[in-house]
Parts: sequence; C-alpha cells; structure tokens
Amino acid sequence: QQQLVESGGGLVQPGGSLTLSCAASGFSLDDYSIGWFRQAPGKEREAVSCISSSDPTTYYANSVKGRFTVSRDNAKNTVYLQMNSLKPEDTAVYYCAAERRFVWCTLGAGHYDRWGQGTQVTVSS
Repeated sequence: QQQLVESGGGLVQPGGSLTLSCAASGFSLDDYSIGWFRQAPGKEREAVSCISSSDPTTYYANSVKGRFTVSRDNAKNTVYLQMNSLKPEDTAVYYCAAERRFVWCTLGAGHYDRWGQGTQVTVSS
C-alpha cells in the first residue's frame, strides 16, 4: 500500500515553532517531488512549499518565505516542514503530496496525485 502520513501538528502560540513530517510507506520518496499545502476552514487550498527529488530545489509561497524551511531525508523516507515565527494566519490543516518528478517541483496542487490525510496546526494565544 502506498501512503503518505503527516504528523507533528498541534497548538502553538504566535511566534512559536513546529516541525511537520511527511512519511512515505510503500514507495520511495527519493523518486518524488513533495509539496506542502494548507487549507483553513472556509478558504481555498493554498500552496506552502515544495522540494524536488534531485539536487533539491525548493520553492516557498511569499506568505511563508523566510519563516518556513522544507527539507528531506531520503534515508528515512521523510520530508519535513520546519515552521518558525508562526502567525495566527498560519492556522490550517497541512497536507503533503507527492509527484513523480526529479528536476524541479511545483506549487500547483493539480500536479500532485498522492496526498496525505493532513495534520492540524493551530496558532493562537
């Protein structure tokens, strides 16, 4: 069974940090580019970041650039999203998604065909 599982979400105060994990089973993430997306209640799905498979290239939405860092550990078959300086507007369900791509990655959700179930991040004082 091919599966992506997000973890690491929770409640954090503004200015705090969280690290999300996206772990793959049943396939090797080193063959895939990974995107991170989020969706708040009543709002559209929003791209956050992506990381390519080879020579990892990364992209970030302007809203998170300088605060979030995406990385991958292929030996652990896991991709991470380090989130610093969190703001209330970062509150959302965060999803990771996989696309079989090597050279570059995209922030367009329609390119991804394997999705995790999401993990809730709440930023509140």
